[in-house]
Amino acid sequence: MSASAAKRPYFYSCGKRKTAIARVRLFQDGNGAVQVNGMPLAQYFAGVQIENVLAPLAIAGLKSQVDVEAQIIGGGKMSQSDALRHGISRALLLLNPEYRPELKRAGFLRRDARVKERKKPGLKRARRAPQFSKR
Repeated sequence: MSASAAKRPYFYSCGKRKTAIARVRLFQDGNGAVQVNGMPLAQYFAGVQIENVLAPLAIAGLKSQVDVEAQIIGGGKMSQSDALRHGISRALLLLNPEYRPELKRAGFLRRDARVKERKKPGLKRARRAPQFSKR
């Protein structure tokens, strides 16, 4: 994140999905620039993931009016895009609480708590048992 951007006032939020954590800064007086881990959005994500990240801004109608800077750690690309979407949605509520009904209806405010189940001893995976041999 650039030094000049740190001086601008912003709304901070944190979004999570699986093991991905996105720390989001939402700048009110922007032009629609989205940076993820110091890279432009289109360079970091691809295809559907970009639309997924920008969905809360599209619902709020702020795609070209706010700047977003995010630091994401952990997870894969898809869970990172979901974490960033969650973080942007929460930051938009701090900007204007009136966005809550639309964001809630779209399901962007709920933290998707599904994580990988741990492997149990004596099993091959979390629930997959070794093949039974009769003889």
